[in-house]
Amino acid sequence: MTSATHLLALDQGTSSSRSIVFDARGRVVAMAQREFAQIYPQPGWVEHDPLELWATQLATAREALDSAGLAACDIASIGITNQRETTVVWNRRTGVPLHNAIVWQDRRTTPACDALRNAGFEGTVRQRTGLRLDPYFSGTKLKWILDHVAGARAAATRGELAFGTVDCWLLWQLTGGAVHATDVSNASRTLMLDVHTNRWDPGLLAALDIPPELLPVVHPSSHVYGHTARALFGAPIAIGGIAGDQQAALFGQGCFTPGLAKNTYGTGCFMLMHTGGQFQQSANGLITTSAAQVSATPEFALEGSVFIGGAVVQWLRDGLRAIERSSDVQSLADSVSDSGGVTFVPAFTGLGAPYWQPDARGAIVGLSRGSSVAHIARAALESIAFQCAALLQAMSRDALAAGGQPLAELRVDGGACVNDLLMQFQADLLGIPVVRPQVIETTALGAAHLAGLSCGLYDSVAALATQWRAERTFCPQMPRDQAAERMAHWEHAVRQTVAG
Repeated sequence: MTSATHLLALDQGTSSSRSIVFDARGRVVAMAQREFAQIYPQPGWVEHDPLELWATQLATAREALDSAGLAACDIASIGITNQRETTVVWNRRTGVPLHNAIVWQDRRTTPACDALRNAGFEGTVRQRTGLRLDPYFSGTKLKWILDHVAGARAAATRGELAFGTVDCWLLWQLTGGAVHATDVSNASRTLMLDVHTNRWDPGLLAALDIPPELLPVVHPSSHVYGHTARALFGAPIAIGGIAGDQQAALFGQGCFTPGLAKNTYGTGCFMLMHTGGQFQQSANGLITTSAAQVSATPEFALEGSVFIGGAVVQWLRDGLRAIERSSDVQSLADSVSDSGGVTFVPAFTGLGAPYWQPDARGAIVGLSRGSSVAHIARAALESIAFQCAALLQAMSRDALAAGGQPLAELRVDGGACVNDLLMQFQADLLGIPVVRPQVIETTALGAAHLAGLSCGLYDSVAALATQWRAERTFCPQMPRDQAAERMAHWEHAVRQTVAG
């Protein structure tokens, strides 16, 4: 049991790196955040500079500790949470990346996925990994780097290169290159892990033509991975928890048992429902993924992913220049009573669950001479709720098919959940309460809790469940027939978007 009583969560997201210091009761003590560059080499391609990811993450960790007035000796453990499928390959000796990180949103490997599907691998992938053959996941991104960077495949076979998702890259940097490892939740997003055994699958590696020498060791999410290099914070700090951002949020929301679900409103939106030890394949366009695990025993969740959630607000700001700050969107949307018949399908990088249309592109339909930028802004906000409602409907159908009960409530977190207009509209569409917790930084909190368990700051998952508190509950106000009509309009707009 450690005498230190604070935890440091490193939250490496798609658009920014953040670090948050929590006390033992899960309260935010200090926070620091830095955005980094989004790189778009060509349409459908999205990249990050791995060195910038590391530099911004380290800088925010130091800023958060300084702001909290704490030293390394005050931190019981570090938890890492991260954008999941984003792929990094680097030289083991020099630590230099071979290529920019290929981001989870990137669609360049659609042809590779099509080829694997045509070769009959879809069923095997779904049964062993719970995933679909889609450019979203890491395996085909890794294959692309090996195929397109001169000398990469030969160097990988010689054991000179390391592959990792962003958590793995940060862990390598934090430990001065001493540890090449990942957790089961991140490994489950690669198309290469057999989630039934939590081991890399030789058959899937062969199908993707991935040398096993590249791969990290896989551990439970709550595990002492190693310690930070002394020079980084003045003294070593244990690194005791890692989970992909959405599994970390599920953990931070206290969804430890089957049937509990959360939705995170970030750059994308991600809805997960815990299914316990049951590996349940979806019949409704969802995927099965490994939940954050505190032991070697596999645990699972059903997941639906919306590729463009809060990013649609960034587009209003940076692309359409309709607002100066993202926070301005609510007042602009509130200036009109409804969207005026405008429906916005923000399929900038294709459509995720439950549609899985990687070639779809964004569309705004229903425009008239009376349409204004305020109507478009409101339709943009509503698009987030429409996409998430489609996910929950699919999830509820799967739950009922497995003998479960319809979801009674949806716990929400992420930056956009502070938007009351959006949360009320979400409850109206769903017809169930939407519950916002007191601590909305649940992704970072989940990573911190995983780290706190491994170092003995918490003695059990049950103890963590007692810390969760609701801040506000949004109850449905829209008549169900009206909500159904709105959803029908949305689905019509989606069909128009993917028809071409």
